Amino acid sequence: MGKRGMIFWIAVLAGLLSGCDPVTTHKITSTIFDGVPSMPTAEEYCRDYHQQAVAEEREAEKRQQIAKEKATASIHPPYEEKRCNDCHDKNTDSGFIAPRKELCFVCHKDFLQGSFAHGPAAVGDCLACHLPHSSSYPSLLKTPKDQICWMCHKEPRVALGLHAASKDKRLLCTECHNPHASNARFFLE
Repeated sequence: MGKRGMIFWIAVLAGLLSGCDPVTTHKITSTIFDGVPSMPTAEEYCRDYHQQAVAEEREAEKRQQIAKEKATASIHPPYEEKRCNDCHDKNTDSGFIAPRKELCFVCHKDFLQGSFAHGPAAVGDCLACHLPHSSSYPSLLKTPKDQICWMCHKEPRVALGLHAASKDKRLLCTECHNPHASNARFFLE
């Protein structure tokens, strides 16, 4: 058999092996060639496969989370539309069209509905929770919605058992409490 014939058969063998599962490929190659390393045990093979599958799954979850954050990012409409003068006035000392604590209420009128108002909202400190221009989170929040309340509220909860059960069920605070104002005590909805 000439050199061309040998190359032909190696190419045919390589083509056949590329379509086979690893066990069949190992059987064929170890039959034809000497010194082919042994196959890993089934446990090693499964463990390696599982580790690779878990790593790929985690990477896919990270990509999905990044895509989700980008999709849920928020931009304040006046900022996005470059209507800076809706909030800013270069001719005032503060640089705003109204005092900072009243600025959001220029557009967001009748926002605080109810007998009880959440402290920051009641005094116009919207920037305690929200960013003024853009955010990686919905509603211009500074942090993810499931973490925003914990920026300030570190004290033990009044209804500790109920809050622990809610946390276990991954309920958000805003599913029971209005973050701005309510007619019910503790801003219950």
